[in-house]
Amino acid sequence: MIDKVVKSADEAIAGIKDGMTLVVGGFGLCGIPENLISALVRSGVTDLTCISNNCGIDDWGLGLLLGKRRISKMMASYVGENAEFERQYLSGELELEFVPQGTLAERMRAGGAGIPAFFTPASYGTPLAEGKETREFDGHNYVMERGIVADFSIVAAWKGDRLGNLVYRKTARNFNPMAATAGKICIVEVEELVEVGELEPDQIHTPGVFVHRMIVASREKRIERRTIRDPQVAREDR
Repeated sequence: MIDKVVKSADEAIAGIKDGMTLVVGGFGLCGIPENLISALVRSGVTDLTCISNNCGIDDWGLGLLLGKRRISKMMASYVGENAEFERQYLSGELELEFVPQGTLAERMRAGGAGIPAFFTPASYGTPLAEGKETREFDGHNYVMERGIVADFSIVAAWKGDRLGNLVYRKTARNFNPMAATAGKICIVEVEELVEVGELEPDQIHTPGVFVHRMIVASREKRIERRTIRDPQVAREDR
């Protein structure tokens, strides 16, 4: 049996070097590989191109790498929660490629499936389509987008077995299944390790064939933006 579990996050990220491209799972702060990101911060690796839905917040997630100037280019679909991101981008310190959210997910999926490019109607006629090939199909206009294949992908899952089969939990599933397949080497952190055969085969979201290394670690699971309701208003609405 190929046991893909390693002892620590620092061991898991071995081989990630300056200038490499990383696909990172998660949506906001939900389902992000926070332990692997922290290991990258400790490693000192820099000049990274990171592909993820967003760049975390100023003091958590990919925002930790950004705050230490370790990310030179970000490919994302949303950047609105990170003041340092805004500052670096507007000052010319950070390169940014905006990608529509569905297109970003499909580019990851396509890269993992060995599909070099595909056509989508999203962004046609906007600045995001400038310089890209366009084509008409059945009277509708489409933009060609390239599949994403990165040096490494780092993702977070709920459960995994020693073969690397993964199950995600609820909305923490988000970009993680696509991100897992888009890296030449996939590194995963799971909250719970189970023995081979314990996962229901029909419920496995990422097959172990895509996973190369895995750690078991608890996650802090911060809330990106806490919203509460005035108890008095709640009572009056009853």
